Amino acid sequence: MNLSPTLILSIIIAYFAVLIGISWYTSRNADNSEFFMAGRKSPWWIIAIGMIGTSISGVTFISVPGYVNSSAMSYMQTVLGYMVGYAVIAWVLLPLYYRLHLVSIYGYLEQRFGPVAYKTGSAFFLLSRTVGSSLRLFLMAKVLHAFVFEPIFHIPFGVTVLVTIILIYTYTFKGGIKTIIWTDTLQTLFLISSLILTIVLVGQHMHLGIGDLISTVKHDARSQIFFFEGGWSDPKNFFKQFVAGAFIAIVMSGLDQDIMQKILTVKTLKGAQVNIFSYSSLIVLMNLLFMSLGVLLFIYASQNGIEIPTKEVTKFAEGVATTTSVPDTDLLFPTIAFKYAPAAVGILFILGITASSYASSDSALTSLTTAWCIDFLGFQKTDVNSEANARTRRRVHLAFSAIFFVLIMVFHFMATGEVIKLVFDSASITYGPLLGLFAFGFYTKRQINDRLSLYVCLGAILLTSLIYLYNGYLGYPIFGYKFSFELLVLNGLLTFLGLLAISHKGDGNFVRR
Repeated sequence: MNLSPTLILSIIIAYFAVLIGISWYTSRNADNSEFFMAGRKSPWWIIAIGMIGTSISGVTFISVPGYVNSSAMSYMQTVLGYMVGYAVIAWVLLPLYYRLHLVSIYGYLEQRFGPVAYKTGSAFFLLSRTVGSSLRLFLMAKVLHAFVFEPIFHIPFGVTVLVTIILIYTYTFKGGIKTIIWTDTLQTLFLISSLILTIVLVGQHMHLGIGDLISTVKHDARSQIFFFEGGWSDPKNFFKQFVAGAFIAIVMSGLDQDIMQKILTVKTLKGAQVNIFSYSSLIVLMNLLFMSLGVLLFIYASQNGIEIPTKEVTKFAEGVATTTSVPDTDLLFPTIAFKYAPAAVGILFILGITASSYASSDSALTSLTTAWCIDFLGFQKTDVNSEANARTRRRVHLAFSAIFFVLIMVFHFMATGEVIKLVFDSASITYGPLLGLFAFGFYTKRQINDRLSLYVCLGAILLTSLIYLYNGYLGYPIFGYKFSFELLVLNGLLTFLGLLAISHKGDGNFVRR
């Protein structure tokens, strides 16, 4: 039984009615300070659950299952590296953030280096999170348009995007983080339930019990996790992926205002640390389940003669361009869910993709608003709850919603390849300066010429972008080496060396750790 577009739309409307109801209840009498920090009294376990939805997003829900077709389960090497990164966050970063009572974590850079480094760090977060969240929402809008809005209403893609963003704005503009803590927890529970039940239902349709499911995935060639044979030229090499995973976790969680803003609403440091370790264990399990689902979906497609959707892409190998038709694996899961699998799978898919996409994007919109208001408009230096600041905050919230719309439309015309790779590629370029700034502040005693910090960060991004273009896009190896996600580490190192070049012996009148 196939799902009708009308039924899909009805599920989405009912889902958002629940979210808006939660928003109304939690945002009653909420002021600006609660919009930003929820009174710093959130239960750690609520944050841990909600962070799963924030981190997984629609990109994981769709792209990770599709990713196994070209790269097997090599992505698990990166996920295992996350565990190291989360330990660094728990034992190094969180004690600092709590000691300084930060609302915006980039306030550390002001105390360590000065105002230019502070605003530079925050600006790169704004750039990174805006691009990354727009990519995640783009994928969600792409699926909704293909399977709901175009078949029912025959409307342009831009209208689908606009509706998607308006829904997020509606339930976040008043309560902010105070609302999101609870809506994300609900959405994460929907996400986890959808994932597990989908695996079970697909298995049942393939006449496989739980034991048979595990055995089927285990013996499929796409289930290979560890890759040691290819050497440093192999993008799937274990050591490259593992190290990159550790730094990705540190930068995209520990140096990210979106994730840290939630954690810092936990009352105590100990509670926040328990939160991190609980969350990190769950994230490994969830990614393993997503990749196992991907293996099952490709087996299911093969057994039932289902053709994987295709798209035209242009790739470069040592500067030579070739245009070929390749599988559009991002659409495999929704195609099977809506057209071939039992109706229950389609319903679960809608709940899962909606929950994962909005849990990631709603908190991003709030954290971007927070960073701009605190770091650039100086709310913390005035009466944060004044009516003037409240009006300004609502305008900033609306402005970032508009920016999301513009970027998603750009990605609609430009994006190629798995979206998860695009997310990490963009993060490698835009998050690198944050890694370099924080690392230099933590692990040296030197002070810098603060006025030059912006130019150092821009220079690191330019060099990294050129390397990415030459090595990653055009396909020219550098001494036989091809960069993958670890391009982020190179970017951070270039920033660190640039800061070293403009540094001098510190006078001790600054916060280090």
